[in-house]
Amino acid sequence: MNTPAHLTHLVVWWGLVFGLVFGAVGYRTNFCTMGSVSDIVNMGDWTRMRMWLLAIAVAIIGANVLQLKGDIDLSQSIYTAPNFTWLAYIVGGLFFGMGMTLGSGCASKTMIRIGGGNLKSLVVFVFLGISAYMTLTGIFAVWRVHYIEPFATTLSTDQDLPSMLAKATGMAPHTMQIVLTAIIGGGLALFALAKKDFWQFDNLLGGIVIGLMVVGAWYVSGHIGYSAEDPNTLAPAFYGTNSGHMESLSYVAPTAYTLQMLMLFSDGSEHLTLGISSLLGIILGSFLYALVTRKFRVESFTSPSDLVSHMVGGIFMGFGGVTALGCTIGQGVSGFSTLSLGSIIAFLSICTGAAIMMKLQYWWMMREDTSTSASDVPQARSA
Repeated sequence: MNTPAHLTHLVVWWGLVFGLVFGAVGYRTNFCTMGSVSDIVNMGDWTRMRMWLLAIAVAIIGANVLQLKGDIDLSQSIYTAPNFTWLAYIVGGLFFGMGMTLGSGCASKTMIRIGGGNLKSLVVFVFLGISAYMTLTGIFAVWRVHYIEPFATTLSTDQDLPSMLAKATGMAPHTMQIVLTAIIGGGLALFALAKKDFWQFDNLLGGIVIGLMVVGAWYVSGHIGYSAEDPNTLAPAFYGTNSGHMESLSYVAPTAYTLQMLMLFSDGSEHLTLGISSLLGIILGSFLYALVTRKFRVESFTSPSDLVSHMVGGIFMGFGGVTALGCTIGQGVSGFSTLSLGSIIAFLSICTGAAIMMKLQYWWMMREDTSTSASDVPQARSA
């Protein structure tokens, strides 16, 4: 029987499955959004960025096919609301991008690295979760609500590109969605697959599987976990999500919810959700893969400055991810798959923030090297 409890359990268990697959595949393929930006900035290598773009393409095509079939309604997600908080997308994205550079990886990569035995990522996880919670309901939330989110525009349509352009051109929304899915999703896929050297098993595996996990999460939360009439409220409801909306994969706010659940579990008010179970699944999936392949290694900090960098990175990611409504997976793949203008802006801002911090780190490293070299020069003896 499709009771609320039964539907919630289905959503949570599927979330765990998606996380397990994500964790194992992400570990094997070295799927890393921070690394993809770093490869471009430092080496001009687009291979891992192509993997990320392929995941976005698969997610766009899959999610919009589900919508066109009537299986889900992407307008019920948080990404397509008419309230276009443009400054939050930019500021949040920049902070998240800088944070993932300081923290050696984005939120999903942090979970993968924890599973592989990385203690540095465990510290990032804690600080990311605390910062995210502070941005949801704490002191950072005051700054976010009073100084960032007021810079917004209420659109006359939802902020997804099909709705906006359909109204502007007079084209039927259904037709515009097909056209944009083909142009944007197909275009990103063609770009990712254009280089011959990209056609390696791990590259294709990472891009296709991560994209499919996002599509699967949309289907589970938006179709399997959906009820047109909740027995208590008689209103439509989505079960097993923290937001009460249909959700896909995202790993900033769920980190805060995971810490909250671990701390308050015994009072009976905390429950597993899609976001929490998929997050725990990533850690478990990467841990199992690392064990099976004998790659599990405990890694710790090399210096106090290394510790500070990862702590600050976690704080930046927590603040930035909540402010921008998602991380490199939450906005960069899940949100992007809805063709939301805000998600596209957040994606570009994350990449920009990461690139800026990489340049700053390089400048700082060269400055330190120059200072060290100068101090090593023997001083002339006084007469």
